[in-house]
Amino acid sequence: MIEVRNVTKKFRNVTALQGLNVSFGENRIYGLLGRNGAGKSTLLNLMTNRLVPTEGFLYMDGFPLTENDKALGKIACMGEDTLYEPSVRLRRIFEWTAIFYPGFDSAYASALAEKFGLDVRKKIGQLSTGYRSIFKLILTLASGAEYLLFDEPVLGLDANHRQLFYAELLARYSKRPCTVILSTHLIEEIANLIEHVVIIKNGRILLDRPSEEIQSMGFTVSGRKEAVEEWCAGKNILGSQEIGGLMLAHILGEHSGVPASLTVTPLDLQQLFIHLTNS
Repeated sequence: MIEVRNVTKKFRNVTALQGLNVSFGENRIYGLLGRNGAGKSTLLNLMTNRLVPTEGFLYMDGFPLTENDKALGKIACMGEDTLYEPSVRLRRIFEWTAIFYPGFDSAYASALAEKFGLDVRKKIGQLSTGYRSIFKLILTLASGAEYLLFDEPVLGLDANHRQLFYAELLARYSKRPCTVILSTHLIEEIANLIEHVVIIKNGRILLDRPSEEIQSMGFTVSGRKEAVEEWCAGKNILGSQEIGGLMLAHILGEHSGVPASLTVTPLDLQQLFIHLTNS
């Protein structure tokens, strides 16, 4: 696993992470969630050695992760920044990636490019924002790495391409189990994918639990507005939505005594996130 122990990261007068302790075990899909500026990207950059901690340590399988080429070779990270010379053609970058990742699957990368409609003869500077994201997704999926890190992976992607990415990620995970960390603001889209949720707020871990445990923290009730409002009186309500004469309410606590006229469904992860991260 990757372990982050008592890690603090400061940028001049800004403390991005403060005494962070978290671990990412093998063969699980994690959702790394947080509002803008919470410290998600900083954490991923520390894990890939693009940054070094001000205090604390990072380990992989018990060995220090910092300045450890063998460990870093097991991690592939797709970030928001495009770190390639605009004049370089995509197929050339595929060749370079294979040098750094011996497990890089060129045939798989080519198949993914075809599925996404990506022309590998193009130069990186000719790609739109969406296709730059697609290109970086392909590099990460085909890397053969044991740890796949995705920082805002669907930036600029349309609904079709986002759905295709999630499907390919699950196919890759099923065929070759690995640790996946998804950092994204599109919580609703990944809620059914992730097995473990880590929420960061103001540089600290706010929540670190398996998805099953989070679902047991609360529930959602829906039905006629009057009936929902009457039953929810005095309950710990995270949020609610109204559609015509119907109402949907997200509640913390155990669902006992819910009348048969109301429908009970699992807790909405996005509503829990909004509740926990609001000031």
